[in-house]
Amino acid sequence: MADERVSATRAGWLELREERRVYSEGYSLLDEKRMLLAAEILRGLRVHEQLAREHELALGGAREALAALIAAGGCDGAESQPVHAPRAPRFELHWRGFLGVRLPVATLELGPAVPAAQPLEAAAQAAACARAFQRVIELGARQAALEASLLRLAGEYQRAQRRARALENVLIPELDLELGRVAGLLEAVDQEEAVRVRRAVSPRAAAGGGTPATVRR
Repeated sequence: MADERVSATRAGWLELREERRVYSEGYSLLDEKRMLLAAEILRGLRVHEQLAREHELALGGAREALAALIAAGGCDGAESQPVHAPRAPRFELHWRGFLGVRLPVATLELGPAVPAAQPLEAAAQAAACARAFQRVIELGARQAALEASLLRLAGEYQRAQRRARALENVLIPELDLELGRVAGLLEAVDQEEAVRVRRAVSPRAAAGGGTPATVRR
């Protein structure tokens, strides 16, 4: 709203009332947006907690597989395992929209680990260790994308929160005060006009001799 006060006219009052309506609708939309963003953030946090549990379990399994590989062939034997994947890793990044916010969704597929020609037991242990660490990496990629999405959602929520609070605590109360001021001035103008009309009518009635006398038959 402009700093200059609106003149006490019917048109000015109607303009203020329309501005008040627009602000109220804007606040309602922002409030609904806040609720939707909060719900989406909570949903994402639940998914993140689930991924964190899976990642912790996968990391524990990878440690156990590495320990078994080291126990079987020693550190030098584990470092010399020529495990490779049959195809290159495939990383895919998609974007989805939510209330105008672009959210990343990432997937990483490293492919099954295939050991080179070596004794069967060592090959199996090396492949198991490789699969365990691949699972950790794949879950980590999903976690990273989800964390980026949550940060974007949190930023949008904060922006909507600031705008909603500005409307609720500053702009709308200021408009209400101005509406009350203009309404009071208009009421005073109407009262003054009514007084002027009565004063204008009274002399005319006096000049005409008051009310006409009743005609007797």
